Amino acid sequence: MTPTDAEQALEQALALVSRDPGPGTGGGGGHRAAPWPRARETAFHAGAGVRARTHRVPLAEALGEVLAEPLDALSDLPSFDTSAMDGWAVAGPGPWTVRPGGGVLAGSGLPGPLADGEAVRIATGARIPADATAVIRSEHCREAGAQLFADRPVPTGQDIRPRGQECRSGDLLLPAGSLVTPAVLGLAAAAGYDELTTRPRPRVEVLVLGDELLTQGRPHDGLIRDALSPMLGPWLARLGAEVVATRRLGDDPAGAAALLEAVTTSTADVLITTGGTASGPVDHVHPVLRQAGADLLVDGVAVRPGHPMLLARVGDRADGRHLVGLPGNPLAAVSGLLTLAEPLLRALAGRRMRARYTAPVHSDVPGHPYDTRLVPVVLSGEHAVPLRYHGPAMLRGVAAADALAVVPPKGARSGQDLEILDLPWTSGGCFT
Repeated sequence: MTPTDAEQALEQALALVSRDPGPGTGGGGGHRAAPWPRARETAFHAGAGVRARTHRVPLAEALGEVLAEPLDALSDLPSFDTSAMDGWAVAGPGPWTVRPGGGVLAGSGLPGPLADGEAVRIATGARIPADATAVIRSEHCREAGAQLFADRPVPTGQDIRPRGQECRSGDLLLPAGSLVTPAVLGLAAAAGYDELTTRPRPRVEVLVLGDELLTQGRPHDGLIRDALSPMLGPWLARLGAEVVATRRLGDDPAGAAALLEAVTTSTADVLITTGGTASGPVDHVHPVLRQAGADLLVDGVAVRPGHPMLLARVGDRADGRHLVGLPGNPLAAVSGLLTLAEPLLRALAGRRMRARYTAPVHSDVPGHPYDTRLVPVVLSGEHAVPLRYHGPAMLRGVAAADALAVVPPKGARSGQDLEILDLPWTSGGCFT
């Protein structure tokens, strides 16, 4: 089968999975499917409505969290006039008489003042002696006996970092809501902070549902390997979550009872389930949520793969926990992570929605008749190149991808700009 024939076959197959569902239902196959953009907004607003928690942690533990309070300067930076270069501190016009004895080093006490026409050797970061007018770099001057001569003009203030050059005490360095990156840790340390008040990472518990899953070895006899447990924990950590547990639950009544107990008693901020979100005989997620009195915020999304995903809230709006139900097929679960879990976790962590951007697609991409499609792509130059192996149960495409492209209903033509969802390891997620 040629690539063109394969694309036509895929388009025909996609058209068969959903007849025209009528206005507003989004082709959800029995679910009250939300349009894909609205589902993401709903997830973000759900997280933003939860009462914020804060804690005070040492600098080393704040990386990847969000400032809950503004970062204000505790003192002037620098807190004294310092030398910007290794060289000579001089007073007045040259030539200068070299002061006998040692030079001024960084970290040393207050040096004695310079007399007019005097020079003293100085190191980068050392305190400027009183009455010094400039610093001359070592390569821009020469010694002749006890005299120092400059090779070029020396303007007043040259290579002196004046006190308060970067900020004055009380200045706002960063507002609340800023992500703590390595650079922010450095700034906070330079400003004199030992601890920061931040929003803690959302705590997540992962529940992998299904009797057909193997934890080791090759698939056999109708059993398949559990691809989600190894993937979800690191993925969620890259999204800024603290994964407190990953458990496997069966499809039997005991598994349903364990799911209900987790939904009603877990201390995690978010439960992530995999599988069981459809309406099959052993799909327990909907019945358990009804039994727990959960508020179903999203029940199906008009997106392929992953349309049976869901988002529910257990408890009141300000203090309740949330459950994100991912489909059991691996790429469909990835779709659910990007659609519902990521916006929810960003909001719970105090972060903004991810900035949107687009890129032109390199070739035609078939679309679903009514639903959005998420297709793995490689970002090459200015284009997004679609990858093969993008079926709901496939991970081969996304494992090689940089991002997923958002393909509108009915598809996209080559060169058309599509929204791009960077995967967390290609979008700075290493700090979250």
